[in-house]
Amino acid sequence: MLAVMIVDDHPMVREGLRGMLVAEPDMEVVGEAGSGEEAIAVAPRLRPDVILMDLRMPGCDGVTAIRRLGAGYRVIVLTTYENDADIKRAMSAGAAGYLLKDVSRADLAAAVRAVAGGETVLSPSVSARLAAWHKSGPEGWRLSARERQVLELVAEGLTNGEIGRRLFIGEATVKTHLLRAYGKLGVSDRTSAVVVAMRLDLVRRPGG
Repeated sequence: MLAVMIVDDHPMVREGLRGMLVAEPDMEVVGEAGSGEEAIAVAPRLRPDVILMDLRMPGCDGVTAIRRLGAGYRVIVLTTYENDADIKRAMSAGAAGYLLKDVSRADLAAAVRAVAGGETVLSPSVSARLAAWHKSGPEGWRLSARERQVLELVAEGLTNGEIGRRLFIGEATVKTHLLRAYGKLGVSDRTSAVVVAMRLDLVRRPGG
């Protein structure tokens, strides 16, 4: 069973999300929180596989909560807001997904399963915004040729050492390219970087 935690400052929203999730045979809602502070306090005890996190809450907002929870938690932002600033802040903080609250039950359940499995999930409109940033945004948002090469080799399953030997660069240089790619893509790990980059057609898929 996938353990899911719901974080939202509106009780009716939490109730609605709980109703959507408990209908899934492979999911259980292990707890709820009405604020970012409460989520940070109870998550270590509940140990959820996935956290559904509202973005704008009084006090500690969703982005702050994601940062403070750290990389040990897979968090899907579930919000009514999709402006550029909110998306960038959430993804840079380490969110594994960004969905809008009008998501269907089937799509929400699929997103929870995907994120629990290590994938990054974005609503279609958010994915389109990310694509637009990388195609027309400032140079700082675009992957360099070397960063694309490194991510393509990560997608093939190579380790940093193997990538370094393939590209005739040091392992520390590989790590530097990866960290720069993480920052540009708004992710915090190599798996998410590859998923987002392939979704935005920034790197070639293995065998493609």
